[in-house]
Amino acid sequence: MEATQSAVAARDSAMKQLMNRGPRMSLMISLTLLLLMLNAAIARVDVATPGPEQDNPMQTTSATVAAFESDRVLRMAEMYLREPPLTITAYTCPRSAGGLHEFYSEGDYWWPDPANPDGPYIQRDGMSNPENFTKHREMMMRFSAAVSSLAAAYKLSRDEKYAAHAVRHLKAWFVDESSMMLPHLKYAQAIKGRVTGRGIGIIDTIHLIEVARAVEVLSGSASFSPADVRAVKEWFAEYLTWLTKHQFGIDEREAKNNHGTWWVAQVAAFAHLVGDTMAMNYCRERFITVLLPGQMAGDGSFPLELKRTKPYNYSIFNLEGMATICQILTKPGANLWGTVLPDGRSMLRAMEFLFPYLKDRSSWPYARDVAYFEDYPVRHHFLLFAGAAFKRSAYLELWKTLDPDPVVPEVIRSMPLRQPVLWVE
Repeated sequence: MEATQSAVAARDSAMKQLMNRGPRMSLMISLTLLLLMLNAAIARVDVATPGPEQDNPMQTTSATVAAFESDRVLRMAEMYLREPPLTITAYTCPRSAGGLHEFYSEGDYWWPDPANPDGPYIQRDGMSNPENFTKHREMMMRFSAAVSSLAAAYKLSRDEKYAAHAVRHLKAWFVDESSMMLPHLKYAQAIKGRVTGRGIGIIDTIHLIEVARAVEVLSGSASFSPADVRAVKEWFAEYLTWLTKHQFGIDEREAKNNHGTWWVAQVAAFAHLVGDTMAMNYCRERFITVLLPGQMAGDGSFPLELKRTKPYNYSIFNLEGMATICQILTKPGANLWGTVLPDGRSMLRAMEFLFPYLKDRSSWPYARDVAYFEDYPVRHHFLLFAGAAFKRSAYLELWKTLDPDPVVPEVIRSMPLRQPVLWVE
């Protein structure tokens, strides 16, 4: 109990400093907070100390991934070379309370009330309303797919034509005043007759996680000027501040299910891009003291996801988020893959729970998803990441057999990582 209270106190203290710090926060405060977070983590869990081969768990698979993915990556990149940039400014919705440059989406599972068709919408969990405005979300997914494919092709070939076109997309979204998106989500997942936006809408920008990774890969390109790199990073820094300070961001951070997981994944990815060490340390600590103990059952399942109307989909989605966090934040001396709670809960246990049902969906012992059950699994990155981290060839072999490019929109939406080449060194 004392260890738990210590961890919580350290977490709260760190977050208070993170949300209130000025741009010139002293080095002494940063180091003090870092020590608090490390002490809390040590008191709460056992963490496997990575050996020389574990410091970079992807090292042994990078060549294999590059060879396996090369044809697919280059084929997709050639396709995206023909696609011009399009941003949210290409589409508007009269129901949005925001302006031309402000992202807008509507709550998926909210429908007109048959008893009051012109009144506030009512909820039907798991059932997406096909009449909702989705164009901004579609544009963001298109943007993510294009930039990640072009950046992956550049990484494999070093051909500047791929980098140059990726930079066109990046500038359209983050730099050019006529087409850029403002760095906030005040109007995401609105509900007609109820709210103009919600913190839950922050999950719409999980598709910027791989964009942030692509920016890191492209930063050495001759086509990506230092001024443009700075401008893009400034956008992400502003969005990171909004995510950690705005009430919507705080609400999403405190979500007890996959929404809380993907908040951490986004903050980790954007902090990694802009070099915000304090935010990354906070995310490591939150993964250890909040996400693992708060979401995972003793058998490695996620009980809150199993209660949903799409338990199979959401279990996969939450594990993908946790694996993304581990992949971004694991470093020598801080191996999140090796984190084990006192009762044995860990990422390995979560993998061991879900893996049999990925191999054989028909063996899933819980309720079938109300929609899209037959469309999963696809080529989820957690199989690749965990296969390398835990040296489990079965995970890697299954990953190879799954569909890397699904076409069902609902599946694409829950697949923010598409290009494994970007994630291996």
